[in-house]
Parts: sequence; C-alpha cells; structure tokens
Amino acid sequence: MSGGPAGPVVAAGAVVWREQDGRPLVLLIHRGHHHDVSFPKGKVDPGESVPTTAVREIDEETGYRVHLGAPLGTAEYVLPNGRDKVVHYWSARVSNKEFERAGTFRPNDEVAAVEWVSIDDARGRLTYERDVEVLDRFADRAAAGEHKTFALIALRHAKTVPGSDWDGPDATRPLLPVGRSQARAVVAPVAAFGPKKIVSSTAARCLATVEPLSARTKVGVSSTPDISQDAHDRGAANVKGVVLRRVDKAKSTVLCSHGPVLPDIIARIAGATADGSRHFDLRRAAMLSVGDFAVMHIAGGKLVAVETHRNTIAS
Repeated sequence: MSGGPAGPVVAAGAVVWREQDGRPLVLLIHRGHHHDVSFPKGKVDPGESVPTTAVREIDEETGYRVHLGAPLGTAEYVLPNGRDKVVHYWSARVSNKEFERAGTFRPNDEVAAVEWVSIDDARGRLTYERDVEVLDRFADRAAAGEHKTFALIALRHAKTVPGSDWDGPDATRPLLPVGRSQARAVVAPVAAFGPKKIVSSTAARCLATVEPLSARTKVGVSSTPDISQDAHDRGAANVKGVVLRRVDKAKSTVLCSHGPVLPDIIARIAGATADGSRHFDLRRAAMLSVGDFAVMHIAGGKLVAVETHRNTIAS
C-alpha cells in the first residue's frame, strides 16, 4: 500500500526592495524555465528554518545578501502534481551599500533576469495573482510608512541542566548537550533578521545560548542582571528600562532571557509600541519553549508585526 498524502511543500521568499528618490522599488525575477515573473523564493531544505531559507534563496537567486523585515503572510496553492505548497514571505531591504556590492546581476540556473520596478509597475508584470496579493500587503505597509522596520528578538535560553541536578547557584547552571545543539541551531534563523546588538541575562545558560550567535554575526554580547531570572524573582529587575532603551535606539536587538521573564519583556515591548488598533498573538510570543524566539517588528515606534519561531532541535 502507498503511504498517505505527503504534507505541503514549504518554501520561503521575500518582497525585496530598495529606496530610490524617496520611494520603494521592488525586485522581480524572470524565470526562464517557468516562463514567469515572480518574487525570489525557494524550498526549505531538510532541517532548515523558514527564515534561513528566505535569506539563502534570495542570495542564490539574485546575489543580494539581505536581512528580513516584517512578515507578509503566505501564498498557498496546489502544484501540478497535486501537492499543496505554502510560501512564507517577508519584506527585505537592499541597502545602497549592498546594491553596490552585489553589482551587475549574473543569470543562473534559476533566474534569467531581474528588474527593479515601482510597486504599480510590479502589479502589471507579476504572473500570478497570489504574488500580487503579497505585493499589496507590502504596498499597504509602504503607504503607511511601516516598511522600514527594526526587530526586537526575544530569545529563550536553550535546554539547561535541571535545578534538581545542580549543586551550585541557579545562575551557573550550564546547557545540556541538546541545549548546545539548540544554541547552534538558532544562529541562522535569528541572524536572518540582522541583529545589531545582543543583550543577555547574566545567567550562564543565557550567555552560552547566544555565544554561537555572537561568533557568527560578529556582534558582541552585553550582559545585564535587569533581564535575569534571579533579579526578576527578587523584584529587582529593570525590564522596562532595558526595553525602552532598545526601542529608543531603534536597532535590531536580541534579548536572551528566561521563561518567567519573557512575558514581561514581551508585554513591555508591546506597551511601548502597540497602539491598540491591531491584534497580535502576544501570548504565543511570551510562552516560548527553550531555544525558541519571537520577533517583534517595529516601524516609527509602532509595532507592526509579531512572529514566533520554534527551534529545529527538539528538547
């Protein structure tokens, strides 16, 4: 007997954009073998996270190295072989420096040509209506001035030696081997959002969790007891101060902390940036399992999107 129907094909991509004369231009790709015009995207490799796929595929297909902005939802359709396909999209800005670095596009196995066009021109050139719907979500963000975002990334430390098995102070508990694997696994998906700063609890388990990320991104780690579990349990933490400083700086930042502290971090970010006109799944963002992270996207001091990502290594 044959097995049951295969699950959906999962892919990821982005509306890649850059600014010219104060307006956004979007990047379209021409695929010769499909005879279509679409956005850069591709299938998730085994064991790969969806944000990692988006960044990798954009680089492979267009030559641009990007970081992801706010999510733009999904496009879902049925492939010719009958399988469902789900494509996750983000916005992704190409800076002037990156535009110059990439230079002239070179055709490859996937893409015959690329072109930068206005949003209105893109609507007329895209082959598929599902892509136009994704474009329209980006256009709505751009019209509201919410396409230039930074991210506050709340990361829960990876799996740790249980307190019952540890004789020393709680703050010195180390990661288990699976926790070290989780710390390595979270590097690429968090790096996909381009953190410029890493802030960690002073606990050893948090510092060990962000160590591989720091090594990969070349971003140093600032540790503070203000988001530590010890200080939180004593009522001495200053989560609000840490969050308000990060919101004020408006640079993408990782905040690595603990299960009991993360709901406060998420609530403080929302309190400083949410205007009450939109609903976000803050509960899911606050209740992270070990090694998971939530990304809160902010533009002009306003929260525009929230997403949560599971660690690819099961605990």
